[in-house]
Amino acid sequence: MRYFSPTANHRRLGLVCLGVGVQQGLLPVVGPRALDHHVAVVVTRGRGWFSHGGRPPQPVAAPVLLWLVPGVEHHYGPDPDTGWDECFVDFAGRSVEAYTDLGYVTPDRPVVPLSGTEGVRHLVDGIVRAARRGGPLLEVEAAAAVHGLLVALRHARAGVSRNGDAVMDALARDALLPISVAEHAARLGIPLPELRGAVRRSTGEGVKEYLLGIRLSRAKELLARTDLPVAGVARRVGYEDPAYFSRLFSRRVGMAPVRFRRQQSTLPRPQGR
Repeated sequence: MRYFSPTANHRRLGLVCLGVGVQQGLLPVVGPRALDHHVAVVVTRGRGWFSHGGRPPQPVAAPVLLWLVPGVEHHYGPDPDTGWDECFVDFAGRSVEAYTDLGYVTPDRPVVPLSGTEGVRHLVDGIVRAARRGGPLLEVEAAAAVHGLLVALRHARAGVSRNGDAVMDALARDALLPISVAEHAARLGIPLPELRGAVRRSTGEGVKEYLLGIRLSRAKELLARTDLPVAGVARRVGYEDPAYFSRLFSRRVGMAPVRFRRQQSTLPRPQGR
C-alpha cells in the first residue's frame, strides 16, 4: 500500500490519487467507517460481503467493483475461510463530479459486477510501480492513471457494457442520418425508453446530446479537411437547415463554423495519397 500527499497545485489538475494498494488472502474486515474521498475497490478473486449506507450486508463475488463514496458509511470483508484478493485506488478532485454525471462513478450502485479485471490491474500496478520509483512526477503520473482507471472500470462492467455496446455501435453508425431519436429507436427495433436508458448508462448523456457530439466531430473534420460550404457540411452530418446547424455548432464549439475553418486553415493539412 502507498499513500500520496498531493499539493494544492496538483489538486488544480482536477483529479488526484491519494493512495493505492494490492492485497491478498485473509484480509481484515473494513469498517464500519466513512471517508472524505472516493475509493474504487476491485475484488479480483474470492467472495465476501459488503454493507453500504447502513444497509444489511450483501454477498459479493469476484470480479466485482465496490464504490466507497465520501460521507457514506461502508463495512465489508472477505470470506473468513478463503479470503479474497483486491486492489484499490483512493482519489479525489472536482473532476469526480463530472465522471459521476457521465456514469463512470455510480454512487447509487456501489456494487458493480465486472466482466474481468486484467486492464484494471494493469493500471493499478502502474500506479504501484510509479509509487516505488517516487520522484517529482509521481503525483501527476498517478493522477493521469486514475483517469485511465475510471475508463477501464467503465469498460470492464459486466452486462451493461456488453448489451450497451451493440446498441451504441448501431447508433454511432447511423448518427449522421437526418432522422429523429424516435426513428433511431425504430431502426434499432427497441422502445424509445430502452434506447434512452442504454445511452444514459453508456455515456451519462441523453440520446440527442450523444448524437450531437458525433455529428459535430464529423463536421469539424469536414470543415478542416475539405472545401465544402457550410451548408454542404450541415447536410453531410444530418442537418437540412444550415442556419440551425450553425447555431448548434456555435453554441457547442464556442465559435461559428466559418471561424473554426479559418482557424484550422492556419494548420498544415494532411496530404492525400
